[in-house]
Formats: sequence, structure tokens, C-alpha cells
Amino acid sequence: MDEMRPSSGAAAHLGLASIFPPGLQAIYGECRRLYSDQANPLQVTAIVKYWLGGPDPLDYISMYRNVGCPGQDIPEHWHYVSLGLSDLYGDNRVHEFTGLEGPSGFGFELTFRLKRETGETAPPTWPAELMQGLARYVFQSENTFCSGDHISWHCPLDNSESRIQHMLLTEDPQLQPVQTPFGHVSYLQIVGVCTEELQAAQQWNGQGILDLLRGVHIAGGPWLITDMRRGETIFDIDPHLQQERVDKGIETDGSNLSGVSAKCAWDDLSRPPEDEDDSRSICIGSQPRRLSDKDTEQIREALRKGLEINSKTVLPPISSQRHGHDRPQQSVGHLQTQQNSRSRKDSLESESSAAIVPHELVRTRQLESVHLKFNQESGTLLPLCLRGRLLHGRHFTYKSINGDTAITFVSTGVEGAFATEEHPYAAHGPWLQILLTEEFVEHMLTEIQDLSSHESKLPKEYSWPDKKLKISVLPDVVFDSPLQ
Repeated sequence: MDEMRPSSGAAAHLGLASIFPPGLQAIYGECRRLYSDQANPLQVTAIVKYWLGGPDPLDYISMYRNVGCPGQDIPEHWHYVSLGLSDLYGDNRVHEFTGLEGPSGFGFELTFRLKRETGETAPPTWPAELMQGLARYVFQSENTFCSGDHISWHCPLDNSESRIQHMLLTEDPQLQPVQTPFGHVSYLQIVGVCTEELQAAQQWNGQGILDLLRGVHIAGGPWLITDMRRGETIFDIDPHLQQERVDKGIETDGSNLSGVSAKCAWDDLSRPPEDEDDSRSICIGSQPRRLSDKDTEQIREALRKGLEINSKTVLPPISSQRHGHDRPQQSVGHLQTQQNSRSRKDSLESESSAAIVPHELVRTRQLESVHLKFNQESGTLLPLCLRGRLLHGRHFTYKSINGDTAITFVSTGVEGAFATEEHPYAAHGPWLQILLTEEFVEHMLTEIQDLSSHESKLPKEYSWPDKKLKISVLPDVVFDSPLQ
């Protein structure tokens, strides 16, 4: 990690704008519209830029003093804006130029609003490191963030004793999307939340919880300003919110969380691992057959599309079409911690512009018996997967953070799945699909009720011999093994 240091935002100076790259100018221009009196903001920059071999993808994080809006009871705060997730230069040093109509780089920049403490004369710089950590995750995994997504962080965002230990993402309330010479850029704001609020977002939906936070002044208010000193959740402040809004929303709508990046694995118990045709990439103690790059990219693209389907309960066919970034009706969870976000190679969604012929994909295999493995956090989401997704006729995907392995649960109402009622377990390479009937889902829910608690002792095993299905919830160390 390079040293982070404050520097003057000389690039924002109007008199020097012409010498700076067009992508950078476009973002500075939108910030100047909002902060005309702060043309030269304080910035945090990495000593060695990412494109010169440095570890930090964001070239700069600008920090502005926002006076809020007293008439709406919006407090004064610090406003952080990243520069580097979009294409700043247009010369392929970081991002590939894909055309004016598409996204610039990843298509977004991150922002963060931190309540200003009394007597504070300069913005704290810890949010810059937080944003760099999230940017590393995006660059390493090629996962894009969208409004409504949640990030499970498991650590106070400022390394204090704060209850604010996770994040939701939403559109920035003031910065408007911009069209740059290298594509379009939107602004996604990080919103710090408590564990109970994160869990409610998982069980129901991120947008619903964001709306509740907007309605509670001390929990964020209309502009969703993070207060690291906040000691109460929105459910502590207004106990009626849980029953009247969240519980009713879950019952009526189910969960719009369509998938998570997670520690998971699966094992085909119906075939010996030494079979050279076995395309598993996740069996402990066995050496997987390596998929070709085309197969890998094709499976990733299909997985990404499956996670982005909005209102229809359809899994798309595997195809080569590049898909957009909009996921208006569904959210994706990014299960990670501050400690491992810097070096991990995740892939919840992956973009491929290569022309891939569907027939070149590794064949679909029907499996007789499977063993699913999850770490504790992933395991606690199984009841949500079953009750909030499958019982509402939807699908849910666990995407391994340790490679291309994926497990997609589908209900009988989901179209486009390669798992069927006749063959409920089927695999395309490392992508496993499991089709569960409503009757079996109800039966499973009665047996895994204890998974809803994070206090469960590990390991835990559940088995349904008549269905030839086994699920294990294991310590994290199992998934950190090189054999995994």
C-alpha cells in the first residue's frame, strides 16, 4: 500500500483545465457546478499511480466542504469524490475505450458524505482509504457496483468502535451523471450502516432500507450522510419500522437480493474426482480440469446476466452479448472484509467483449448427488435464499470469491435454467444449478432454522438422503486452503 498524502487539487483550477485529460475535466466540471467556491479542493492521492504499478486504483479523491441545507435539516458535512473508476485519460493506460454510448471505464465514481464534527477544520482522510479498498475490489474482481447493492465489511469503517460497519450504495443526491468523451459516468454514494440495517437490506431490499434511512434524520436523512457516532439503528429509533415496513415488505415482495460473492464450494458426489472429464473446479483434494478462457468468460457472462435480470424470473441462455450495467430491480451483495479486500480475486460479474460461440461451451452434466459447502456468513443467507427468493419463484446465486465456482438455486418457475425437475442438479463447468420444488424448500426451511443466527457452532451439516443433497457450513479457514 502506497502512502496516502493530501495534495492541492490543482487539476481543478479553471485556468489550468485545458492541460488535463478530458475524462478528468468532465468530473471536475460537475464538481465545480456544485462547489463553485472550491475550485481547488483538498485531495488525497496515491504516490505511485495504478497505471505505473502502484496498488491504488484511484488517482485522486477530492474532498469538499458541504454546508448542507438548514431548511431541510441537512447538516454540514464532508463530501468525498473518487477519480479513477471511470476512464480519465482515454489512452488505454487503465481502461479500454468501448465507445461514447457505453460506460466510461466501470461507468461510475464513488462518493461519500461524512458528517462534520464540531470544530473540525479539515476532512478526515480515512474515507479515502476506504474508497481505495472498494476500488481495489472492483478492479481485481471486475464486479461493478449498482444502487441498492450492499457491502458486508465487518469492521468499523473508520477503525474505531463505531456500530457503522457495513455499507449500502445509492445514487449521489447532488452530483448528476455526466457524458465524457470516453463514455458516461454516474456517481454512487457509499452509505454507512449498522449490522441490523445490512441484514434487513439482505432479507428485503437495499432500496427499501435506503428509503427508511432517508426518513430518519439522525440515521442519514435525505442526503444519506454517514455519522460514525451514531449509536442507534433505525429500528432502535423507530421500532415500528421492522414490523410495519421490513417484515411486511419481505412477506409481500420477498427479497430482491439476487446473488452474493461468497466463500462457497460444491462437490459432485456421484462421480469420482479423478475422472478426467470432471469439470469441477472446487473439490477439496482434487485437481480440476482447467476450463478454456472462452468457456470461463462465457459462463461468467451468463452468470452476470442472470444476476441482472430485473422483473422476470428468467435465467438467460449462455451467449456472447455484452450486457449493460443497469440492475434496477435487483441488488447484489458483496461479502468481504476490510482485511481481505486488497488482494482477493473475486468475480461476481465479468464482462467479455470477445465473440464466443455458444456451442464451444463445456457440455452440461446432470449430477445424481451433490455436496454444497458454505462459510458461516454465506450459510446464514440460505434461509433468505429459500424463503425470500425461491418461494417467490426466483433464483439466487452464490459466486465464489476464490475462482469461477458458482451455485445457483432456482425454483420451478424460473425459465432458462439447465437444471430441470427430472435432473435437478446440473453443471456447466464450475457453475452448478440446483432446482428445488416448493415442497422441498418448505421442508429444508424447517431443518435449517438455526442458520439464521451468526452464533451457530461450526461445522454444521444438513443432509437429505432421499434427495441426495448434503450441505455443510464450515469455518472460513477451509475456504482459504490452497486446495480449495
